[in-house]
Amino acid sequence: MKESVVFERDDAIAIISINDAPYNRMSLDFMDSLEELVIKIEKDNSIRAVVLTAEGLDNFSVGMNLKQLPEGVERKGSSDALFDQRLNVIEAIETMHKPWIATMFGYCLGGGLEVPLGCHFRLAADEGAQIGLPELDLGAVPAWGGSARLAKCVGENQAMDMILRSKKISGKKALEIGLVHELWPLEELKSAAVSLAHELASQPAQAVKSMMSVLVNSSDRELEDLLKAERQAVRDNSGTKDSQEGMIAFLEKRKPEFNK
Repeated sequence: MKESVVFERDDAIAIISINDAPYNRMSLDFMDSLEELVIKIEKDNSIRAVVLTAEGLDNFSVGMNLKQLPEGVERKGSSDALFDQRLNVIEAIETMHKPWIATMFGYCLGGGLEVPLGCHFRLAADEGAQIGLPELDLGAVPAWGGSARLAKCVGENQAMDMILRSKKISGKKALEIGLVHELWPLEELKSAAVSLAHELASQPAQAVKSMMSVLVNSSDRELEDLLKAERQAVRDNSGTKDSQEGMIAFLEKRKPEFNK
């Protein structure tokens, strides 16, 4: 039996791939594995950025394998416990002080959008992506935090339009409304995500951690709280090896080498 997840290391970055091509369903085993990997990555200081992608070039993910729902309820003890696991995993990704980058191509539906909504960067294919939360077509509703995060990300009007009409939008439309950060040709998408991860991993780790503590969910916090968090970030980064390296490199007119 093949593993539900492919996990790779590339220097300071981790690459997680859903391993159920062509549809890359988020199976029960996948979510259990992702939960374990999130804990592992959080504790591993040598990992400074993460790419979340999927095997093949057909689809990122069609979301949960609905045929497994009864088994999932049995495994976890209740439907609430089943959905709480997913909510907790996505929240752990979102609040981790390491940037996560999701690739979005082909179908990105249900959980295939909800998990990327917990990531800090989303890159989409410029053609062929179909992104949405079409649960209403099944007489159901998003259950992994998708409605709340989508509304926070793109605003109430766009979220209402997508969810209540079960819309599947293109990568171009997703970029237009601020759901994704960049568009890439499909054959370049994964390498672009890896390149971005390396770029982020090359930044001073403490400074990245500090800024993520300020920026993640900043729209929900008062300005006074954010200013205090920024001041704490200044204190945390004062006198670090990376701050010294940055200043020396500036004076020597060279590129700094952080995280040494």
